[in-house]
Amino acid sequence: MKRALIFAFGIALYAATGSIASAGTENTTGAEHWVETAGVKIYVWEKYADTPKNKKIVVLAHGSATAGRESFDLQVPGKPSYSLMDRLAREGFDVFALDTRGFGRSTHPDGHMTTAQAKDDLQATIDYVLKLRGASKVNLLGWSWGTQYAGMYVMDNPDKVEKYVTYAQMHVNSPDIAKRRARIGFFQQNPYIVIPEAGWKTRFTSMAPAEVNEPETLDAFAKAAVTAEPKSPTGPQLDLATSLPFVNPRLITVPTMIIHGQYDDVADTDGLLPFFSQLPNPQKKYVIIPNAGHMMHLQKGHILFQHEVVSFFSAP
Repeated sequence: MKRALIFAFGIALYAATGSIASAGTENTTGAEHWVETAGVKIYVWEKYADTPKNKKIVVLAHGSATAGRESFDLQVPGKPSYSLMDRLAREGFDVFALDTRGFGRSTHPDGHMTTAQAKDDLQATIDYVLKLRGASKVNLLGWSWGTQYAGMYVMDNPDKVEKYVTYAQMHVNSPDIAKRRARIGFFQQNPYIVIPEAGWKTRFTSMAPAEVNEPETLDAFAKAAVTAEPKSPTGPQLDLATSLPFVNPRLITVPTMIIHGQYDDVADTDGLLPFFSQLPNPQKKYVIIPNAGHMMHLQKGHILFQHEVVSFFSAP
């Protein structure tokens, strides 16, 4: 019996306007939306197959460096499998990815933006999407820093979230967060920084061996990121270095999956299994993806990652 339990656990571990846009891949359509909240304009990118009507909705919350479209709908020449949005759309979901303020095409405040403001942007986006589609709930996925403002949203709005996936979630003792604490003074003095094209590739190789990455994907991401983010906000870095934790696991009451890569430099079992154990909903899952690090959705483990996400959101 003990051996059977170990084997089973091991399996688990591996007010706005919208417009149709021309960007997309075969069998999927992209649409742009704009949401206004407290004088801030939030850009939202949507992907769907055939029609967006009468489908389960997925909202994606990006991390602390790149906006939603570049994070989740990266188009790699000759390698179409890397777009998480296309995969979800082909599986029958209506998928939305926002750019929080300070990122991508959304309003860039003059000073620091905060994690709490990102949560407000996510809330405005979800309210817009629910009204747009006449729905009552969304499925929500947060990546990296996105797990913080998405987790805050779930705590405040469990009635609007069907299921929640938190991946590459940092914690107070995450190795990479310690490095950010050493730069608090710099972040305080500089609300934005400029990251050169080569600089966008460093998270792919932090703790992850070279063989988990494909050069074409790194190049495509770096080119997309440097175009979308001519200046990148430091507010998320400042918050992560000074204000963790933002999320209380006991208040995440919806079905939840925690997922991270084998080589992630912010997410690990030592820091996240205690969080997982305190999640009150019995429908929960903890998954580790091989051949992947912090950029799991753009590394060789991305197919298994997508499979886990699709399976979790599709399950009863």
